[in-house]
Amino acid sequence: MNQDDTSHQEASEEESGPLTATPTSLPATSGPLKTFTIGETRYTLLGTAHVSAESADDVRALLASGAFDAVAIELCDARHHSMSNPDAMGEQDLFQVFREGKAGMVAASLALGAFQQRIADQSGIQPGAEMRAAVEEASRLQLPLLLVDRDVGVTLKRIYRNVPWWQRFSLFSGLIGSVLSRQDVSKEDIEKLKEGDMLEATFSEFAAESEALYTPLIRERDRYMALRLAEEAPPGRYQHVLVVIGAGHLKGTGEHLEAPLPANPKVERESLEATPPPSKIWKALPWLITALVLTGFAIGFSRNTGLGWQLVLEWFLINGILSGGATIIALAHPITVIATFFAAPLTSLNPTIGAGFVAAGVELYMRKPKVRDFSSLRHDVTQLKGWWQNRVSRTLLVFILATVGSAIGTWVAGFRIAGALFGG
Repeated sequence: MNQDDTSHQEASEEESGPLTATPTSLPATSGPLKTFTIGETRYTLLGTAHVSAESADDVRALLASGAFDAVAIELCDARHHSMSNPDAMGEQDLFQVFREGKAGMVAASLALGAFQQRIADQSGIQPGAEMRAAVEEASRLQLPLLLVDRDVGVTLKRIYRNVPWWQRFSLFSGLIGSVLSRQDVSKEDIEKLKEGDMLEATFSEFAAESEALYTPLIRERDRYMALRLAEEAPPGRYQHVLVVIGAGHLKGTGEHLEAPLPANPKVERESLEATPPPSKIWKALPWLITALVLTGFAIGFSRNTGLGWQLVLEWFLINGILSGGATIIALAHPITVIATFFAAPLTSLNPTIGAGFVAAGVELYMRKPKVRDFSSLRHDVTQLKGWWQNRVSRTLLVFILATVGSAIGTWVAGFRIAGALFGG
């Protein structure tokens, strides 16, 4: 989408709302429109409210006009699949999820889904109804459907990597706390959804004050959607493309379309999909802790055999009790609790496997989720108690709490060893 002069790309001049413009041939809409003509292709951006029946009606009216030969929407493959198959989350191979280290992302996605379900139950409107309308109308009219948003898992990972480490716990504890609250979703939160989307509404309290969060959450996605349009609907491929995006993305995505985009947008788009690797310090830290603990044992035995065994016993008990006790909080099976108690002291000295992985594996073996657990998962997690009652979500809790308990146990026992050796 390169631009040589202003005549190559121009926005329609007839305004239909703030910062928007639309041709008179299109039906009137409740949401803002902004149209660009680039080469032989026209792109009409519709700014929608994600909790609004009117936005869904806007989409249907625009597509019914017959003016468009392609539809682009603010969804990624994963969210589109989830919309088409609501039980997709529960059909994942849980053991594979744990083995690939995706338990945290799955738990966050479930929490976001719970937040969405609470809003739907309270407002009577399913968030994303306008996206569903676009999918249904595109299928009915046999129009190409273009998914232009970045994968939600990638966005969450880039948020996690982008914010300073000391803010991560408060960020995600705030996420989990807000979606598991028993209180009704506030009118303010629903209003935020009318300008942004589920991620923005959930993180808005943090994003307003954090450039590190705002960049991957909003600014990068504006750029990403413009790049995807350049890839999927370059000038000349279609005559008129309807782009359905949240009103909060209308200005940013439009500005990127107005400016010259790279001749090969795929390169930059893939860079926005990459997850920044953890720093070398964080990768080396588990091995360093293991070396320090084993060195502490060696020093203890070199001084006195009794002291050495005392340090080993304290390491074992502190790790085992804290990690195994954490699984009790998750109401894990008694065998899971016992297995975690014995595994945590050993896995804490082996960075290649975690106590949470062992705990979740045993829990899955002892309490294999049933069909009804998968089918009711989306509704069960809308209530705090549902996370413990559903075997799928409870296994996620077992994994997370065992991991956290083992991490705390490692630090507590490590300081205890240091104190015993060096004057505690």
